[in-house]
Amino acid sequence: MTKLDESSIIKIFQSKLGKKNFESEDVETFRFGKTGIVTKTDTMVESTDIPSKMKLSDAARKSVISCISDFASKGVRPKYGIISVNLPKTISRPKVNAIASGFKKACTQYDITIIGGDTNAGKEIVFNVCLFGTADRIVTRRGAKKGDLVFVTGPFGYTPAGLGMLLDKKKGKEGFVKKSIKSVVNPKPRLDFSLKNKKYFSSSMDSSDGLSTTLNEMSKQSKSKLVINNIPAMKDVRDFAESQKVSLNNLVFHGGEEYEFAFTTHPKNRNVIQKNAEQSRTPIMEIGYVADGRGVFVENKEGMIRLKDLGWNHFR
Repeated sequence: MTKLDESSIIKIFQSKLGKKNFESEDVETFRFGKTGIVTKTDTMVESTDIPSKMKLSDAARKSVISCISDFASKGVRPKYGIISVNLPKTISRPKVNAIASGFKKACTQYDITIIGGDTNAGKEIVFNVCLFGTADRIVTRRGAKKGDLVFVTGPFGYTPAGLGMLLDKKKGKEGFVKKSIKSVVNPKPRLDFSLKNKKYFSSSMDSSDGLSTTLNEMSKQSKSKLVINNIPAMKDVRDFAESQKVSLNNLVFHGGEEYEFAFTTHPKNRNVIQKNAEQSRTPIMEIGYVADGRGVFVENKEGMIRLKDLGWNHFR
């Protein structure tokens, strides 16, 4: 029997539920009367998404943050949420208090009101978060045009390095280890930066499944070629990759779990976006440009190398 991958499973549900000509987005949108509703749901499972050394309060906060990051990439502020939890019957009161504190911390940081939810008992901890906001339009994944510049918020590579330290006991310099683990347990989606600059974005997408996945999906939906001529990695990430004999491209493009986003914009917007980023202390990096063609390519001295989609896939 052929093993189903994530996209195949999604297509089965889409066909059964009557969703035709579907193009995936970071959020779902619909209208309720004259009001445009934006919503997002995400699930965190203990055995696959929560490293054993991660505090439950951090995991709970991160389950909310993952949805906020998708809203950030679309230029929409989430306002309300519903949270469902699956907990083992033997779970202790301190652990439940820690989970609740994590949810509260995220919601306080981003001014979100939780209006309800559900609890269930099961073999492991599962968090399901659904957030809601309103907007007349979102920044889609498909608007990139030839000549646009490609940017990302935040440097990449720290989170997969941090996961390696938490899961595989990889080592590094003390400062780098601290920074990398912090990127795993305390991500900070760039919501305010996005809200201020969304009018300048021609397309954008959350990067939490891996930058290679993000760039390939934006290329596919925009029907354009993305050329990457600046790998978004700081010197300490490059040094770590060399010292550990791991691929820099794997760390930067395929690791995932970075709650940043990629966006494209017309060159005339470069200065104002960079100025706004400096004022809000948001790290952004210009990494390439949009051209005629299809696919994503990394440009270096040897020429163009195709960047395959090797990001996170739940069923790979």
